[in-house]
Amino acid sequence: MMTDSPRLASTTGGLPSAVRWAHLLMEDRLRRGDAVVDGTAGNGHDTLFLAKLVGEEGKVWAFDIQEAAVIETRRRITAASLTQATVFHAGHEAMAECIPLQWHGHVKGIMMNLGYLPGSDKSLITQVETTLHAVRTALQLLAPSGLLTIAVYPGHEGGAKEQSAIEAWAASLPPRDYEAQLIRPINRLASPPECWTVWKR
Repeated sequence: MMTDSPRLASTTGGLPSAVRWAHLLMEDRLRRGDAVVDGTAGNGHDTLFLAKLVGEEGKVWAFDIQEAAVIETRRRITAASLTQATVFHAGHEAMAECIPLQWHGHVKGIMMNLGYLPGSDKSLITQVETTLHAVRTALQLLAPSGLLTIAVYPGHEGGAKEQSAIEAWAASLPPRDYEAQLIRPINRLASPPECWTVWKR
């Protein structure tokens, strides 16, 4: 009889959450020395996760438009004694301008966690226009076989509109160049978070 929790599980033992799916996919694909992006730094959890995956040899660029998020992400990275992460006080739509040109087309993984900053003003949310600009930019930054993950939260105000925009964008991607997948619960009454994944061929 198995007593250990399965690796592909949520904290309750069920199936992974949207963010956990994104982490599992990145763990499977990323290697030490890779260049990666956290498009929505938030409280710094994904930035720290990515920095640990790629190691000191890697490169991490993180973005957030809220000063509180930038401060917390920098604090978390410093507390972990990690030096490979650069945190920008800018929205994810500014990735192309902030990331050095020589890395364009060489980024192995990009994570985005849409919605609002946990523990802050819930009216400050990611916006459809800037999010669409960011995901299009992300595909330009990705290396061949690079991976983009997007955690989408359709349940909050404005989230359903953003989810619809992401769905339309992903469906329009040319299949010769990209593979797009969606992971989401289908037997919940609420609008649960979902994980969108795009693999660049």
